[in-house]
Amino acid sequence: MKWPKTALVLATAIAVGPWSAGCREKPQQYGRESILLLPTKRRQIWAVAPAVNLSGQGGVDPLLHADLAFEQLQQIGGLTVIPVNRVAQVYVAMGIENVQSPEQAAHVCETLGADGLVVPTITIYDPYNPPKFGGALQLFRTRASMARAQQPLDGEPIAAAGQIDAGGESGGARGGEAVVLIQSVGMYDAANGSVRDALRTYSTGRHDPVGPLGPKEYLVNMDRFCGFAYRALTESLLYEMRKVR
Repeated sequence: MKWPKTALVLATAIAVGPWSAGCREKPQQYGRESILLLPTKRRQIWAVAPAVNLSGQGGVDPLLHADLAFEQLQQIGGLTVIPVNRVAQVYVAMGIENVQSPEQAAHVCETLGADGLVVPTITIYDPYNPPKFGGALQLFRTRASMARAQQPLDGEPIAAAGQIDAGGESGGARGGEAVVLIQSVGMYDAANGSVRDALRTYSTGRHDPVGPLGPKEYLVNMDRFCGFAYRALTESLLYEMRKVR
């Protein structure tokens, strides 16, 4: 019996279709996280300082943690981030290891042409499964830069730095400017169920889809777990910024 050409094509499509559809998988999607936006009208420039290690663990690398924080901060829309090596050079020129005062923070910002200085701090560091990390992001901003950030691009010129009300949580700074300290603090223990839920959401689309560990890599790779923590601290920092605008 000779099959009609149209019937033969239809039969082939029915037989092959389900098999070919089953063999095709949707490509792994990366970067499913929500988009972070800077709550200002103008683009800002922040510098990232070497991290301050208060955890008591000697193996914590301050420059590595600054890079982990830098990676999360540079994903914020409307923000340009100066990497830690530039800040480290200014520290060497100033003869300091860490910022100890608002005046020093203002001087670093002035030297780099930055609107703010972000200082990561590590308070708890336990890399063993389940990992535990405690830390903070401290943002030093001058009142002048905050006023500029909220000024429309075609608006009137802002007041001079010395004319801006001191206010804020910190004292006066270099050049008569007041420095405001905004910070986010958190502790992330992977033994906690809510932290694991947040980590699972964060790792979706980020872990290696063909890796042997999959999303569990975040529990055995402390650098990746800290990246998750700095993402959460970054979101919290933006929230705190909105409160002091």
